[in-house]
Amino acid sequence: MLKVNIVCVGKLKEKYIKDGIAEYSKRLSRFCNLNIVELADEKIPDNASQGEMKKVIELEGEKIKKHISEQSFKIALCVEGKQFSSEDFADKLKNVTVLGKSEITFVIGGSLGLSEDIKKMCDLKLSFSLFTYPHMLMRLILLEQIFRAFKINNGEEYHK
Repeated sequence: MLKVNIVCVGKLKEKYIKDGIAEYSKRLSRFCNLNIVELADEKIPDNASQGEMKKVIELEGEKIKKHISEQSFKIALCVEGKQFSSEDFADKLKNVTVLGKSEITFVIGGSLGLSEDIKKMCDLKLSFSLFTYPHMLMRLILLEQIFRAFKINNGEEYHK
């Protein structure tokens, strides 16, 4: 069974997001082994300079690296990434397994985004939209799209 990891920065606080993640985690259990790694975010100083913000992103990146397996197909969620339709995303996930990968790792950075090092080590940069979303909400949106992809790939109905 495919292993799907989500490595993300920041602790979830909102109950409605936690409830949604729990629901999609349960739904995904018939398709994959899901593992969500939640890392503590770094404190961002008030009125942080560009240098201070870069340092925060790099520190978070070092934490992320410790949780990414070399043999995993790695996908960074970032605004400059490639956008897919749900069907194309399902195809992409299916093709990863055709390449012989049994593990996919999605990486969601903190509120300042991902370090360049993390983006470079990933096999794909993925963007969900040009809109800006709270990074906490992206976990739920990502899980829904992964679930949708499995349903599409299994020829099962899923609402449009």
